[in-house]
Order: sequence, then structure tokens, then C-alpha cells
Amino acid sequence: MFAKPATLTLTIMLFLGIGLTPLMALLVSSLSVDGAFSLDRYQYLWSSPKPLQLFGHSLLLAGLTTLIVTVLGVPLGILFGKCDLPWRTPFLVLFTLPLLIPPYFLSLGWFSLLGREGWLVRFFPDNPAGQPDCTVKPPEGCWAGIAQHESEAVARILADLLFGLPGCALTLSTVFLPLIILVTAMLLQTVNPHMEEAARLYASWRRVLFYITLPAIFPGILFMTLLVFMLTLGEVTVPLYLRYDAYPTEILTQFAAFYDFDSATATASPLALLAFLMLTAEWLGRRRAMPDLRPTETSLMIQSGLCGKLAVIIASGLALVIVVMPLGALGLYASLDDFSEAWTRGYDALLRSLLYAAIGASLLTVTGFFLGLLWRERTCCSGITQFTALLLLILPGTVLGIGLIGLWNKPETAWFYASPGILIMGYVIQYAALPGGILHAALTRLPPSLEQAAALSGAGWWRRLLLIVLPLSWRGLLLAWLVSYLFCLRDTGLAMLVYPPGEDTLPVRIYTLMANSRFGLVAALCTLLMVAALSPLAIFGLFRKRKESP
Repeated sequence: MFAKPATLTLTIMLFLGIGLTPLMALLVSSLSVDGAFSLDRYQYLWSSPKPLQLFGHSLLLAGLTTLIVTVLGVPLGILFGKCDLPWRTPFLVLFTLPLLIPPYFLSLGWFSLLGREGWLVRFFPDNPAGQPDCTVKPPEGCWAGIAQHESEAVARILADLLFGLPGCALTLSTVFLPLIILVTAMLLQTVNPHMEEAARLYASWRRVLFYITLPAIFPGILFMTLLVFMLTLGEVTVPLYLRYDAYPTEILTQFAAFYDFDSATATASPLALLAFLMLTAEWLGRRRAMPDLRPTETSLMIQSGLCGKLAVIIASGLALVIVVMPLGALGLYASLDDFSEAWTRGYDALLRSLLYAAIGASLLTVTGFFLGLLWRERTCCSGITQFTALLLLILPGTVLGIGLIGLWNKPETAWFYASPGILIMGYVIQYAALPGGILHAALTRLPPSLEQAAALSGAGWWRRLLLIVLPLSWRGLLLAWLVSYLFCLRDTGLAMLVYPPGEDTLPVRIYTLMANSRFGLVAALCTLLMVAALSPLAIFGLFRKRKESP
């Protein structure tokens, strides 16, 4: 309210220009041959059956992952957001951990648990020696000639399941499950409790949930399932490691193997078009169907009884299986010597990752603050920027990275292309929707009467912003910075393409070392990055607990 038009107009122009220019430039380049309009690259691409087959594989993986995440995430979100169960916060933190680390870490964790030399196989006796080394990626034929021992048969079955569609679906379901859980728990706090109280006079909680609560939050859940589907569809690191032929790997091959920008753009165009169409359909339906959801002062909670205790046991078992076991197996695989070598070989990349993530998070927080101010105005421009931010978020990082390279890898801009600035710009472009959404929610909760009173007293827009809005939204600013920091730190797809020469980040270095290094060293490097990612959250949690204590 009382927004300064010039400031918000500048925000619109900068965000739309910086975010869309790389993609538009790459699209124009792919549609021209010798300076003339041509669709030859697209026709050549889709004349082969391979792209269609890979696209079908990716759709199958994305659909299966979305189904698993929805079936598990919605009940867990109701359990943690609607039931007065003990230890709800620790459960939420535990299930959120996979979202805070690079997705391929879960693949490494499952391999350290189920692989040829994994922890599970070590519990079986008679493990024959002298077999091929499969500690990182079992090559083709690795299992040939293995004697018919029980442990080796079990290892072979588990590896066959892990390296393929089941393993990819399991890994990505674990990674994106927190999105559905957190959003469901958050949306449940926005349901009008008076409606639920009236329904409870005549119906059980089960009927209230199915006929009142869930229909009220269905548009929000539908949007998150769309987000999970598109994020899974664009994921490249997990299918590459688990040897599942997916469509994003074809995009990376066109660029990395052949260094063909235009063919890579043509290959990426179906993903971009599908993301645009699905987001447009969901956006139009949500704007018509979903009311303005704001957290209520008091939310009606379900009293936990015997069923609640049973649900806690089931949730504990699920967290143990999909979170604690793979991550714990990965951390325990490394020895003290592995950690010492990991620090020697990775401390420089770790420090760069922390620095880039901190700078990117700071810029994202500033950008998200102005986007949040813009989005609460509910104008046409705010809708356009919100749609653009969401579209850039669900686009694969490799597609955005190719666009940035095509735009900035030129003699006149080589100084910027060879600096960390291009990577940080990529962070701001891709993840602006996250701090923007957080700060939009925080700014919407501020009483408008405070700004109105200050305006009537003669305070200008900047004065109201600095003395009223910023102090009252400091919690949202801190949360936006933490979320931005974690997503910048875990980024792999974008950083893999645009990191400065000789200045790779730790997730990229780990992914590079996986093929030719000992698994213990890789596990130690992963553990270092997990500690770096979780440390700010631990500090924030202790600070918050200390502030809330009497």
C-alpha cells in the first residue's frame, strides 16, 4: 500500500529483463540459421524417436514421484499441522533435511546402504573376494561371474532396483516430500476454524477433513504437486548417477558433449513449453478458485489418541527408512582419514560455496523484499512478475545456465562471464520466487493501519519502509535469507555450467569426483557440505528457542 510507482516499476523492469533476456536470446538464436528464420534444428531433433522415448521416461519418473509424494505428503502434513502431537517440530525438521542438500546426495546415501559394498551387504556372510570394484558406479557387467552366494544375490537385486526407475523415484520422492508436507501443514492454518467447529457438531473429524478442510486447501496442494512434477521433470543429477535415461540428460549432452547451444535450446524447448502451459493452466484456475488465504489467529486442532500414537510410530518408521538410514549410512561410510583428505581437497570449494551462497542469499532477500512489496499490490504487473518468478523457478537449472552462457559468453562481456557474478546472477534469477513468496506472506500480515497512520502524518514512502515495514518484518527477512542461502548452497545444475574457471563450488566438485574417487572420500565431502548447510539452521533454532524462553 502507498507504493512508490517508480521504485516498483524499476523492480519490474530489472527482474523481467534480467530473468527473461537469456531465455529469449537463446530462443531467437535457435530459430535462425545464417540470419534467416528456420525450424531445421527442431525438425532434425524430433525426426528421431530417441527424444520422444527420453521424454516419456521423464514423464513417467515425474508422474511416479509426484504420486508417491502426494500420497505420503498430504497425510503427513495433516498429522504435523492439524494434530496436537508431541515432537511435531523435530519431525518437520527431520523430513525437511533432504530438501536442504543436493538431490544426488540421497542417491549416494542409498548406494552406500544398498550398493555392492554397502552396509546392508556387509550383514550377509560369505562375501567372495576378488570381485570387480563397484564402490561408486557399478559398470556394465559388474555382476558377471559372481558366485551364487546369498549376499551377492541380494546385492544384485538391490542394485538392479536402485540403478533405474525405482531408485530415481525413491530418491526424488524423498527430496521433494518436504514440499508437500510443509505446504499442507501451512495451509491448514489458514482454514477458518468456525467452519470446522460448526461441522464437528454433526460429523466426525474424518468427514470434516474430507468435506471441508481438504477442499479449502486443495488449490494450494494442487500447485505444489505441479511444482514437484516440474522439478522432477527437470532434475538431471539423480538420473545421471542412477543411470536412468531421462530427457534432461539429453539437453546436457547436446551442450556439454557437442557444445551446440542451438541444438541444446531446441532440445530444452519442450520442457520450457510444458512448464509454461502447466503453470498457466494452474495459475488461471487458482486465481479463480482459491480465496485469499491468511493464517488464522487460532486453528482447530485434532486431539491425538490411540490413532495419533499409531500415526507417530508410522511417521517415525518412515523418517527412519527414507531419511536417517541413507544419510546416516553415507556419513558413516567415511573414515577419519577420508575426512582429513576431504578437507584438504575440498576446503577451497567449500569456502567459495559459502561465500557465493551468502552473497546470493543477500541479493535474493533484497530482491524478494521488493517483489513482496509489489505482489501485495495485486495489480497486473504484480501478477506478471509473480508468474515469471514461478516459471523461472520450475525451469531446469541447466536450461537457465545454457541461456546465461549464450548471452554473456562474448568478447565484450567476457569479464563478467569469467567472474562469479554470472553464477550469483543465476541464483537471483532462478530462486527469486522463494524469498519473494516468504516476504509477500510476511508483508501481508502487517496491519495496514500503521502505514496509513504514518502516511497521514507526512512520512514518505522510504521513511515508512525503513522505520515501519522493515523492523516489523525482520523475521520474514531472516527466514527468506536462510531459505535462499540453503538453495544457493545446494544448487548443482546451474553451477555445473556457469561456475567461474577453476572456481567450482563444492556440490560441483563432489559430482565431478564421484566417477574416479574413493567412495569414502566422496562421502566425507558430502558430510562436510551437509554440516555447512545445517549449521545456520541449528544456530537459528537455538536463537529462536532462547528468544521464546521466559
